[in-house]
Order: sequence, then structure tokens, then C-alpha cells
Amino acid sequence: MLDRDQLEAFAAVVEHQNFERAAAALSITRGAISQRIKLLEETLSAVLLIRDRPVLPTVTGEVLLRHVKAVRLLEQEVYREIAPTGKDHERARLSVAVNADSLATWFGACSAALLQALPVALEVLVEDQDHTWPMLLRGEVIGCVCTEPKPAQGFEAIRLGTMEYRCVATPAFVQTHFPHGLRTHEAALVPAVVFNRKDALHDEFLKLLFGVEIERYVKHYFPSPSALLNAIQMGSGYGVVPSDQAQSLLDSGRLVDLAPSTPLQVPLYWHHWQKEPSLAQRVTEFVTLSARKALAFASAHDTGSPVGRCAIIDP
Repeated sequence: MLDRDQLEAFAAVVEHQNFERAAAALSITRGAISQRIKLLEETLSAVLLIRDRPVLPTVTGEVLLRHVKAVRLLEQEVYREIAPTGKDHERARLSVAVNADSLATWFGACSAALLQALPVALEVLVEDQDHTWPMLLRGEVIGCVCTEPKPAQGFEAIRLGTMEYRCVATPAFVQTHFPHGLRTHEAALVPAVVFNRKDALHDEFLKLLFGVEIERYVKHYFPSPSALLNAIQMGSGYGVVPSDQAQSLLDSGRLVDLAPSTPLQVPLYWHHWQKEPSLAQRVTEFVTLSARKALAFASAHDTGSPVGRCAIIDP
């Protein structure tokens, strides 16, 4: 059997991405944590860490990290089954990766219901929907919301539904910069408000609208959904935002849809371990059910149909 202290030392270094911080978290010396990991690597005859700044797991280390997280969850379940009253105060620590727009819309209600029902201490890591998948493969999280439809070996992917985005701006901004509508020339010159440098949603929208890629255009970066929407409302630029966030502002006339016949549709998937401990399975169930309900409701509301885009959701 693998030594539990060695496993926890390894996991701590990966989670803190630093030997010193990991040692402090475990209340042991830097030398002790290094020795434990050295012995673990000798036991497995494999290098587990890329000793750089930050410290990262190797491919073998990623596999081992998933094992450690699974063991933690299984241990918590055993404690609660054997001594349910004595362990009520303890919650299993687990992490998931979610894109910011999901966190700002449907995932908030999902997490509230999840935390009320399950004995977990939840860490939500926020990343662009095109970049959450590697966090799952590295073993940093037990599941992630992303746009990748195909699961990696050892994982499963569940279709959640489709998030719809609208390209919006204030009426005054439209009158000043787009008096004849959004065209390629204006798109290259007028400032766009985007989430961050990884965010490709605006690029995808322009390609969908014009049929060609516009590689260079003026960008303002506001790395939170609320800040991005506020910047658009303040007239700093135009941008792509979830329909859920924009709808009331469009209805009131405070924002204008620049391409009402061309919404951007982004399919979302939940990737998770193929072999999950029961507690992780419950998390998967909560995420899947919450997303499908929320995205199905949004689809019906946006299309005026009682079914909307529910038809595209896999059973």
C-alpha cells in the first residue's frame, strides 16, 4: 500500500505549487516534505513532480493526484457511515472548474443547492470554458464545465445544454459608432469589451456574423462578467454577454442587440471521472440537473418556445 503521509505531502505540493507553502500547510519542515516525496517516487519508480516555479505534476503525478483526491472522498464517506454523528462537523474538500459566465448565471443556484444537500467544502476554480478541461486532466478538480465534447481516457462527458450570448451596446454607443449597423470596418476599429486574453467568444461571434476571422481589433479587458457588462453599460465598448444577463436590459431599452438574428450558441459539457466515489457522483448529478434545467428554461424564454433548445440536450 502507498504511504498516506507521503501521498498527502505530494498532494500538498501540487495544490500549493510550492514546497515551502506545502510544508507550512502540513506543519512539517521543507526537508521532511522533500523526503516523503522522494520515498514515494522511489516506491513508484517514477518522477511525480516537475520541480520548477510553480511546481507542477508530471503525467504520472496527475494520475496519482486523482487517486489522492478519490481516497480523501472515500475516507470521508467511510467516516460518515461508521460514525455519522461524530463526523458531522467535517466536510469533504473538493474542487470543480467552471467558466465565469456559468458561475454568474446558473451555477450560483446549483452550488447553493449542492452545499445545502452534501457534506462538502467546495472550491470553485474559475477559468475560460475552453481552458477548464486541462485542470481536470491535471487532477486539480473532480469535474469541470467546458466546451470540449470528447472526454479523455478515464473520464466521461455529459452534455449540459447551450449558453446563448448576445452582442450588445448602449443606444448612445450604437448611434455614435454603428449608425449603419455592425460591419467589418467598424468591428476592426471600435473598442470591444472582452473578459480576458484567453476569451475567444468575441472572435467566434465576429466570425459567425461576417463569415471571416477578424484578427485585430481594439479590446478592453474586464475579467468578471459583472464588470464586463457594467463597462458596456457605461459606454466603454460593445461586447458579447450571456442572454440571461442581457435580456432585462434589452427589454428596458438600456442596451441594444447589435445582431438580433445572430446569437452565439456555446455548447457546454460536464467532464468528470469515469470511476467516481459516491460523493463525487452526487456532485455530478447536481451539476447536470441544475444546468439542464437552467439552460432549458433560458432556451425556452429566448425562443418563445416551451421546448426551446431542450431538443439538443443528450438524454
